[in-house]
This record gives sequence, structure tokens and C-alpha cells, in this order.
Amino acid sequence: MPDTTDPTRATSLSLGRKTFVGLSATAAALGGAIATALAQATDFGKPHPPIVAEDDPAITTAHPTITYGTRTIDAYYAAPKNARPNAPAVVVVQAIWGVDAQLRDVVRRFAKEGYIAIAPDLYTGLGAPSGDGATDFAPFRDVAAKLSDDVVDADLAAAADFVRFGAPSGRREKIGVVGFCMGGAITLRQTVDNAATFAAASVFYGKVRYGTTDNKGTITPIALDYASSIGTPMAGSWGERDTSILAADVRALDAKLTVLAKPHEFRVYEGAGHAFFDDTRESYVPSAAADAWSRTLAWFGEYLK
Repeated sequence: MPDTTDPTRATSLSLGRKTFVGLSATAAALGGAIATALAQATDFGKPHPPIVAEDDPAITTAHPTITYGTRTIDAYYAAPKNARPNAPAVVVVQAIWGVDAQLRDVVRRFAKEGYIAIAPDLYTGLGAPSGDGATDFAPFRDVAAKLSDDVVDADLAAAADFVRFGAPSGRREKIGVVGFCMGGAITLRQTVDNAATFAAASVFYGKVRYGTTDNKGTITPIALDYASSIGTPMAGSWGERDTSILAADVRALDAKLTVLAKPHEFRVYEGAGHAFFDDTRESYVPSAAADAWSRTLAWFGEYLK
């Protein structure tokens, strides 16, 4: 069962976005033009024109289908024009809203940064509504409840194979995975279930407690027992004011991975809540989004290039 947190109701009401709009010099230096765009606060936090347009001359986009076994899934794909041989690739895992306009923009952002990128539609065949501009969480919760871990894991492995063997400029050896909200929890699971497939992972506010349905009480050892099986280097970004994924739980996982000597790099943003990276919604926090993007690029740069 996937995490079906309502991203519109998962941030402490004490959060004041205007306090956290500054961009650090480090984030600007590492993230370049896209990090700088993410840091601006005047037009974001609501639907807006994409950061990387569909017709950007530096990239190509497509809506391929991916077939494996008896299953065929839809996907959204972007790549740099004239991608270099063995260019790195990344699988982008959807939030509860599906492969919506914001997620498609994220796919294009990775292409603009030199990555082959693909977002498989995990809702293929389940009758999900379009997430573009959607604000009603209920129909997406009902569709997400139909997902099963084994099928989702297979979908993501098939998407990785698609960009590994089918993308331009030859076979690529290293594939990353990144996901947001529900997709963050799914991405975390890939570091165990598909560890041999993905060379690096970046988790954005994904659920940390495994096999539990709420955040009541101190996290128990069994809820983090999967940590010993993690086989993929992982970056992670969470918000201190997230009421659905507790910062204390993130820090408990961080401490456990440190003891286990698992390669990881976590950050909990004091001024951010859940879904702080979604620049089309009120939960958006520019400084956290820009820094998390820059850190993700640095992490993938270390492990995928």
C-alpha cells in the first residue's frame, strides 16, 4: 500500500512562506539557472508557466509507452538534444497527483541539466483523473490505494531499462531515481527492492516509517529495520514542519544509516513543510526547493556521472 498523504493538509499551520524565500549562495552556485528560478517567490506557489518549456530548443520530449511482460504503461520522457554517449539517466517518480504538469516540468529540468529523464505513469489502467491544476485529493487517494508494491517496482525497473537501452547515444550504465511525496516513499523503497537497478536515489519528503499507518509515538526499531537492506546511495530532503513525516523519524533513520555506514546525505529544512518542492502549490518554499534541487544534482553528479 503506497503512502497516500494529502499534500494539501500535511504542513503545520504555523508555517509562514514569506520568511523562507532567500536563496543561499551555495545553492545558486551548484544549481545554476534552474535553482535560481526555483528561488524566486513572486509567481510560484500557484499554477504558472513551466521553468523549462515543452519546446525548449535544448531538449526533446516524448510520450512513449513501455511494455514488459503483459503490461504496457504510459510515460513522459525528455532528453538533451545531441545527448553525449552514455549520458546519465534518471527515473522520476510521481507524487499523488500523477504525472501532472509540475512533474513533467521536473522531467524537462533534468533534461536541461544533461540527464535522460523519464516519468512512468504508475496510474496507467487505473482510471486516474488528470492532475494538471487539480486540488481535490480524494480521487487520487482512491486510485493510489489500488497500487501494489510489486507492480510499481516492476514499472520503475522497466522505465530504467527503457532509458538504459532505448534512449539515444548508446547504453547508459548508471540510472538514478527521484520521487516526491508518495513517489518519495516509493523511491526510498527502491533502495531496497530495486537496489541493483538504481545507482543513486533522491527522496523528497517520502514516508520514513515502514509498515505503520500513522506517526503516533516514538518510532519503533521495526519501522526502520529495512535500513540494513538499503543498497543504493541516497540523498533525502524533508521539511521540519511536515505533519505527515516527522522530522524526528527522519533523524532516526539518518542516525541508523550512519551507524550502518550506508552512503546517504539528509537535510531537514526548518522553514518547510510537506510538498515544499511543488512550485505550483501553496506549500512551496523557494529556498528549500532551490537547495534540495542543488543537492540532488550534486548527489547524482557524484554517483551517476
